Amino acid sequence: MLRPPACPSCKTVMTAHSLPSVAGGQVEIDLCFSCRGLWFDPMENLKLSPAAVVELFKVLHAHRHEGVTALAQKLACPRCNRVLVQGFDVVKSGRYITQRCPQRHGRFSTFSAFMIEKGFVRQLTALEIDDMAQRLGVINCSNCGAPVDLRKDQACPHCRSALSLLDPQAVERALVGYESAARASEGVKLPQLADALVMLERDRVQAACEAKTHQTGRLTWPDGRAQGAVDLWAAGLSLVWKVLK
Repeated sequence: MLRPPACPSCKTVMTAHSLPSVAGGQVEIDLCFSCRGLWFDPMENLKLSPAAVVELFKVLHAHRHEGVTALAQKLACPRCNRVLVQGFDVVKSGRYITQRCPQRHGRFSTFSAFMIEKGFVRQLTALEIDDMAQRLGVINCSNCGAPVDLRKDQACPHCRSALSLLDPQAVERALVGYESAARASEGVKLPQLADALVMLERDRVQAACEAKTHQTGRLTWPDGRAQGAVDLWAAGLSLVWKVLK
């Protein structure tokens, strides 16, 4: 078995996770929580069972507040160090970026791109983007982690990804399509995007009050993290995990 590779973006050693395979047994994939990316050796992404995807949600949720580091402009294959070739694939839930080794050693996928591939993400409408621009201002790109000022851009200026949201309703539809985890969502009233935005706004106001109380002049989240761009990926992941668990 190959040792965990270095992340194609930040070069730190990735974390290996064993997940159920469609053929039985386990398949080992490698994750970088700092860059929110996965490295798949050849065909590994096709070997994951539906149960593996649910388990992956659990892992990502546990590390949802780590990283948010913008990806490097050029990504290198951890096996041969060749520059990965960027391309695009299109599925029903949208277009996503692919990064493949020219020597076919594997592919690098951001968490967001993987979730689009599996149908768990939906792209935001122009009206939703306009609403968030007024209420939130700046968000982190779910694909590459770069800040996106919604008052100026309707796509990420760093990687040109369309703005998307990990949406509980999209997850439910996809899981039903995979004939998996139906029992986890049965009878649950799934939150809407507006509910997620209200929660984000509530946290923002609470953080502002706490910052004023401590007279630091610095806006922080209730758990002490610095307030910067809003992370819709982490917020959506939290909402989805409440449904799945």
